[in-house]
Amino acid sequence: MAIEQPPLSLYVHIPWCLSKCPYCDFNSHEARGDVPEAAYVDALLCDLESSLPSVWGRRLGTIFIGGGTPSLFTAEAIDRLLTGIRTRITVDPSAEVTMEANPGTFEMERFRAYRAAGVNRLSVGVQSFDDRALAAIGRVHGADEARRALEAACAIFPRVNADLMYALPDQTGERAAADVREAIALGVTHVSAYHLTLEPDTHFHRFPPRLPDEDAAADMQEAIENVLAAAGFEHYETSAFARPGERARHNLNYWTFGDYRGIGAGAHGKISLRDRIVRERRARKPQTYMQLAAAGRAIDESHTVSEADLPFEFILNALRLIDGFEIALFQRRTGLALAAVEQPLAAAEARGLVERDHATVRPTAKGQRFLNDLLALFLPASSAPRRTIAISTSRTDTPRNA
Repeated sequence: MAIEQPPLSLYVHIPWCLSKCPYCDFNSHEARGDVPEAAYVDALLCDLESSLPSVWGRRLGTIFIGGGTPSLFTAEAIDRLLTGIRTRITVDPSAEVTMEANPGTFEMERFRAYRAAGVNRLSVGVQSFDDRALAAIGRVHGADEARRALEAACAIFPRVNADLMYALPDQTGERAAADVREAIALGVTHVSAYHLTLEPDTHFHRFPPRLPDEDAAADMQEAIENVLAAAGFEHYETSAFARPGERARHNLNYWTFGDYRGIGAGAHGKISLRDRIVRERRARKPQTYMQLAAAGRAIDESHTVSEADLPFEFILNALRLIDGFEIALFQRRTGLALAAVEQPLAAAEARGLVERDHATVRPTAKGQRFLNDLLALFLPASSAPRRTIAISTSRTDTPRNA
């Protein structure tokens, strides 16, 4: 089995937030008082430096600073972080550098300073422009704050993503479509539209709100897709829509089974070596992470992906893409022939969930709608009883810090 060396990205996790949202199952912690940003940046850079031997000679094509709420950190801290990264590993001159921001932390000068520090793509956690919906999902910002933050972001950053959610408590289809129209009108270049789901170990899972039923949620999704298509946005991944040339390169690297180093509390990573693929996770608790990172021992868990699991791990990501994947990419990224998934592929094709030719495999419209059912066909038999698949349009799909 010979595996190619794919593009490399860096994910940086900042775990603190203003308050813990009731639907959130990310590794995030409510900030109580000042966050230890200087010590945490020190830990991040120690973590990166100690992990360099496995990626010597490689360059970063994208950097993503996520959370939590990264915009709790000052621009000076973000500048020191990005400078420290560039002095330790080669970063492509045209690298996409994305940062998440919460409208509740919006300040015009802070946004300008993030841009000056090297952030060239801002992802704003709007979720909705409806004050009632925002209150129902526990967001700390209001609709007017979201509008001001997004308007400022579009004036300062060359690429701006609006994070929206639908199927919110008591939400109507028209209100969900209106949220998308408003984001488009404010000038965003990319929209992520996520279905609200009740994830285990969250407040909403213990105390579920009244949500739209499955048919109503599906109608909302269709309405959102129609509004974005009419505005010239390409639907290129289950939950992602972009103007031509504005697709999120960092997430595309996840979905095409690229490599990513994850640093920060609870961050995950995937690194391809010549004969194996290794997945790793950092210690989850921020204080513990900082102590271990300073000692060069931030990795809490590391394992080699088994040959039996490789096909599913590739498919889990690649079939989220509306255009599917090239057969040659499967072979290069896993080191396996497509015969490894011929049986489930044939079953998926027979059920009308995928279509394929000599070069590509892609989900049909039905396969996109019933993505969980499609992905389940590829579960290794030995893993099926203990595996679960995230809801296909949930915000927790990208492998960031689960």
